[in-house]
Amino acid sequence: MANKLVRGSLIIFIGNIIFRVGGYIYRFLMAILLGPTNYGILGMTLPFQGIFQTLAAGGLPPAIAKYVAEYEAVGEHDMARKTIYTALKIMVFLGIFLGLLMIFVISPIIANNFLHKPYTVIPLQIIGLITPFSVIVGAFRGAFQGVYKMEYIVYTRAVEQLGMILFATAFVLIGFSTPGALWGTVIGYSLAAVSAIYIFKVYMPKYIPQASDDFKFTFRDELKLAAILIKFSIPVIITAIAEMLIYNICTIIMGRFLSDASVGFFAAADPISRLPLMISISVATTILPATSEAFKVHDVKALQKYVGESYKIALLFVVPMCIGLAMFAVPTLHLLYFKDTSYVAGASALAILAIGMAFYSIFSISTSIVQGVGNPRIPMYILIFGSIVTGILSWILVPTMGIAGGALATTLACFLMMIPCVYFALKLTHSKPPAVSFIKIILASAIMAAVGYFIPKTTLFLFPGIIICMIVYFFALIFVKFFTKDDIETLRGYGSKFGPLSKLVNKLLNVVEKIEFRNE
Repeated sequence: MANKLVRGSLIIFIGNIIFRVGGYIYRFLMAILLGPTNYGILGMTLPFQGIFQTLAAGGLPPAIAKYVAEYEAVGEHDMARKTIYTALKIMVFLGIFLGLLMIFVISPIIANNFLHKPYTVIPLQIIGLITPFSVIVGAFRGAFQGVYKMEYIVYTRAVEQLGMILFATAFVLIGFSTPGALWGTVIGYSLAAVSAIYIFKVYMPKYIPQASDDFKFTFRDELKLAAILIKFSIPVIITAIAEMLIYNICTIIMGRFLSDASVGFFAAADPISRLPLMISISVATTILPATSEAFKVHDVKALQKYVGESYKIALLFVVPMCIGLAMFAVPTLHLLYFKDTSYVAGASALAILAIGMAFYSIFSISTSIVQGVGNPRIPMYILIFGSIVTGILSWILVPTMGIAGGALATTLACFLMMIPCVYFALKLTHSKPPAVSFIKIILASAIMAAVGYFIPKTTLFLFPGIIICMIVYFFALIFVKFFTKDDIETLRGYGSKFGPLSKLVNKLLNVVEKIEFRNE
């Protein structure tokens, strides 16, 4: 089982990186090819795509994974297969129903009555065509997860990303503009659905055999199973929608008050600001099973150590990354969108959002800790609260401050979510906050920021500036005596895996050790 978890976690981690990189490539290509105005229209429609896909899935993919895994563990292959088919029926119904609702009812209402932009009707209607394909993919991914075949999830994601990027780029180049970008998404999901069905039919019978002849499953039994799946999925879908709104509600509100180009500037900055989340999500993914295990065996010392180390590791990397992004927002956008430098207008939003992602990183780690000790509803309530706060603040700040107002609303909401979640994480684990480490990281980051302030904020100085800031931050950590002997030994272990660089890493750690502990 341990090997399955390690292997599966590694595959999913790699898949998430590929998926995120693919998403960035798609957004960057569309931003460059469409220009700020048309990219702004795309940016307004993508949040609705995510919301409707989540609603259509009904929170059922995790339910499929859970119950398939449970039935397979006790050899009930027939029930495992029935779980997949029952959930798939629900999801296909929801996908078709919500898709039609989006095309014929919701799209005109959003375009004409909320956004007051009738030309967004067609892009919004195309979203309705995505949902049936996305739910099919989601259902089978849940089945793959249930039998620990995480590589099948990665395969379908690769097909989805590749199809979406290639066809969207081709359609936009032909001249179909924003609708072409969304048609590329439709084709990407349809290809992923075909690949998921193929994998399920050809490879999954090895893990979930065909139904036996004597297996009886009445319509009444199927209704009971459907009720169980739906009951499990309700908190999942509420959490997913709330989390999605945290990211996207300010973009939706911007679509009502701001020009398409302004929304395009914000949509260009938004994905870059989330880069630090790759670190915090990795830490959060690791801390969840670790805290669960320690909590289960009542190992309080181990639990407290996991909590302290998770915050310490995340803050060590996330804080300087977020500050660096905020300081170098202008040259970063200038470099990434060199084909259309007008996107530099999103620098203010990027700088503010980068700080907000530091708060959200701490929130995500706290969420995993709280979930690990058996309280999944607390983060759900906090996320609901956060999405409401984001919406209210965006409605107030966007009309007066523009895209910076939307970024500030998101940042303030992330801060307000972080505080209670950290409180519950520490209270439920009887842990103390790593206050000393936090203060030292802030001091080292402040020293880095002071030096970075004097570096010219141009494209030419971007990479030299980043390198200088990294060096300054490293020596600032030594100056404030951040590293402990345990930290050095841990880093030495990681450094041994860096191949040719291992000797250099070891020498640097020797220098740190001599400076830090020269009086001992």
